Amino acid sequence: MQDTVLLNEVKDELEWDPEVTADHIGVSVNQGAVTLTGYVTSYTEKLAAMRAAERVYGVQAVADEIGVRPFTDETPDDSQISEAIMNSFRWRSNIPKSVKAEVEHGWVTLRGEVEWDYQRREAAQVVGLDGVTGLTNLITLKPKVTALQIEDRVSQALKRNADLDARSIWVTTDDGTVHLYGHVHSWREKQTAEQAAFAAPGVLNVDNEIRVTA
Repeated sequence: MQDTVLLNEVKDELEWDPEVTADHIGVSVNQGAVTLTGYVTSYTEKLAAMRAAERVYGVQAVADEIGVRPFTDETPDDSQISEAIMNSFRWRSNIPKSVKAEVEHGWVTLRGEVEWDYQRREAAQVVGLDGVTGLTNLITLKPKVTALQIEDRVSQALKRNADLDARSIWVTTDDGTVHLYGHVHSWREKQTAEQAAFAAPGVLNVDNEIRVTA
């Protein structure tokens, strides 16, 4: 797909998404790789813009250079943001007490250890609060299954996913790292395969080498 066509389709997707104010976001495309610039008023909107670009057919990668500018000056300080995040964690039984949040100038760093990737992702989703400008997720996973079990469970998860053609993807594992190979037709499918792999117990990391072919 030509970059000019892809550029217009990404812009259309941003304008269509009700969570995004597209007027403040710039888009550039180079050989299928999309770069988003500009600013938004919240970290949640920043994530929504990234997801919108990733949904577009033919997008091979998305670079995030969007800044976060709160709508008003009455934003929470770091201590208030940290307290709000930890209170949210307490209400979610899936997030263990070992997970902690550090906040510096609105940027949140998550640390701790969990058994499942969905716990790590849920902790990251909680961070979309007023005043948050970015996130570094350093939460680690601890394996409890063998490499063969991991490989089998990831392969089965890919086959069950209706959004993927598992015949075009193959899997290997090494010390808790899952390696994905093959090809799909969109960046969103590539991300879906990665998420499906991470959902398997014992997966510490996913090396996603799936190619996007338009």
